[in-house]
Amino acid sequence: MTETLTKPITDREALPVELVDDAGYAVGACPVAQAHTAPGLLHRAFSVLLYDGAGRVLLQQRAAVKTRFPLLWANTCCGHPAPNEPVAAAAAVRLGEEFGLATALTEVGIFRYHAEDAATGRVEHEWDHVLIGRLSAEFLQSAAPRPDPAEVADYAWIQPDALRDAIADHPESYTPWLLGVLEIADEAVRVI
Repeated sequence: MTETLTKPITDREALPVELVDDAGYAVGACPVAQAHTAPGLLHRAFSVLLYDGAGRVLLQQRAAVKTRFPLLWANTCCGHPAPNEPVAAAAAVRLGEEFGLATALTEVGIFRYHAEDAATGRVEHEWDHVLIGRLSAEFLQSAAPRPDPAEVADYAWIQPDALRDAIADHPESYTPWLLGVLEIADEAVRVI
């Protein structure tokens, strides 16, 4: 008889998020689902954008089962740190879960936004910490992204300027936070 090992099933909608005030200070916690119910509660989040050696960024198309903005193209990965959890640590875990990748991440700014998903009725109201990382060509030859199909429908590498043009031409194909995250990340990449 063989035994099949499976990952524990986690209801991500039941996990706690850290609520914040207008200055980004923690003021409480609630489940993910509650924070994303209209009109939305301002909470801490993170968005990771990875760059390769050619300056391209790694995008993901969100899986169809996502409760917010399914099948739209977004930054490399996103998520929510648990209350009092360091943002970079939570982002590193999520990057591994969604893409099977690990690299150093640097926080480069905050992007605050509010967006309603007309298709699902859910709301994003986030104090979003933007983090960037780099993957060398050598690294990518030995460790290509391994997306989790429950999280990622597809992925692509694209130059930032081409991405800006694509968002301008077809905004309905991209998450409402992607351009803001890209602008913060790309400005930091130019400086670093």
